[in-house]
Amino acid sequence: MAAVVAATLLGGVTGCGIGDEPSERASHRPRPRPTPVWDTSPESIAALGDSVTRGFDACLVLSDCPEVSWSTGTDPKVGSLAGRLLKDPAGDSWNYARTGARMADLPGQVRRAVGHRPELVTVMLGSNDACRDTTDLMTPVSSFRSDFRQSLRSLRRALPKTQVFVTSVPDLKRVWSEGRRNPLGKQVWQLGICASMLGQPDAMDRAATQRRSYVQQRVLAYNAVLKEECGKDPLCRYDGGAVFDYLFSGRQLSKWDWFHPSRNGQRVLAEMAYRAVTAKKPVG
Repeated sequence: MAAVVAATLLGGVTGCGIGDEPSERASHRPRPRPTPVWDTSPESIAALGDSVTRGFDACLVLSDCPEVSWSTGTDPKVGSLAGRLLKDPAGDSWNYARTGARMADLPGQVRRAVGHRPELVTVMLGSNDACRDTTDLMTPVSSFRSDFRQSLRSLRRALPKTQVFVTSVPDLKRVWSEGRRNPLGKQVWQLGICASMLGQPDAMDRAATQRRSYVQQRVLAYNAVLKEECGKDPLCRYDGGAVFDYLFSGRQLSKWDWFHPSRNGQRVLAEMAYRAVTAKKPVG
């Protein structure tokens, strides 16, 4: 009994001195970093992407029209994302998208954009990766992922606090279904616009059907990559598939090529982007 009492007393005595050590060590443990808070009102925007973000064929045939861009345009009838968010859309936004760009071009666009230190970067890419002369030439999913991941990492190293908004790749099969109703559109498609999907638009044989399904599956795979890679970055928001899911009608397609968005189509894209960027929580 005496031994037990002695051990208890000894433990109590030594505990007074030693007991401070764990709490002292705990105070020096690195605290987890708080999750960054999404700013619903950024003050500058850089747009990265392809012909859609350049407003191609929305104003004049075979011409870029960046003033109607859904992201950084200045046309009040479109009401771009920059026009809705920024006090000075013309001075505080930059459009580095390029007609014909594919995901492999995104790293270069990021390098050009970071010099302005934008608070928000918008990305719309992937259509040209699927729109090739043949399905064999479509960008492999692994390459698409690698280029997108590299771009996000480069942006994050240069601008740790910059937010990124990524749209899904449009439903190219929906564009085919809608545009093939217009004789003029089908004639223009024969010039080589998105041949992997739009080539031989009236063909309904097994080979044509399989070709379009193959392109559709590749677009779905690209969107899965965008969602997954963007989801790894707390300051990256994916649109939840909103652009892919939207049922674009003839009114939203260019009257010159029945493929690119018209002014009305650009306005629709701007509205979807604005809802996603200003939402308190990410969509999808």
